[in-house]
Amino acid sequence: MLAGLVLATIIACAMPSASAKETNRRMADASALVQSDAASRSATRRSVTRAEKGPYYVDFRARTAASWGHAFVWYGKTSERAVEVAGLTPAGDTWSYVLGYFTWVPSETGASYGDLDPDYLTASYRVYLNEADAKRVFAYIKKLQASSPVWNAETTNCTGFIGDIAEYMGLQVPNRWQRPENFVNNLKEMNGGRQVVRLSAK
Repeated sequence: MLAGLVLATIIACAMPSASAKETNRRMADASALVQSDAASRSATRRSVTRAEKGPYYVDFRARTAASWGHAFVWYGKTSERAVEVAGLTPAGDTWSYVLGYFTWVPSETGASYGDLDPDYLTASYRVYLNEADAKRVFAYIKKLQASSPVWNAETTNCTGFIGDIAEYMGLQVPNRWQRPENFVNNLKEMNGGRQVVRLSAK
């Protein structure tokens, strides 16, 4: 707005013989020109930001649970409200969870109770992908789900599961045997909070 007033003042001073009405018109034109230019630059910045981040994402998340908590991922397209959920949990009731501290128990790899509830969320680290990379990562997630039939608290657990996804994406991965909340926060810190991932050619 200041640039518009300066420009209008220059126009008015350069043409002292112009009527007040003409001067006002020129001031309005100059102001509109400045505002239009600013809006155009702002729109360009937003467009570039969206293009850099990409239309797809993987969100590494942690939530509260009855014990240590749970780590899982949301993934999908930024323009869509629906999300896919993947994580590794013991199938069944509390007994399966307890037994999983001593041996391997059957697993589930989709959404579990609380994964979609923001009130349970304790940590989140979202990274963005372009379409080509997203197809590869999403296919890897589904392959990992299909090849993870068992759960064990010490070896094949939820942090190990999302750690495999992060590693596939080229991210630095922290020690996997820690609380889910700490794992996700450390994952973000180790990668400098970077928001965009580019997969190397394979």
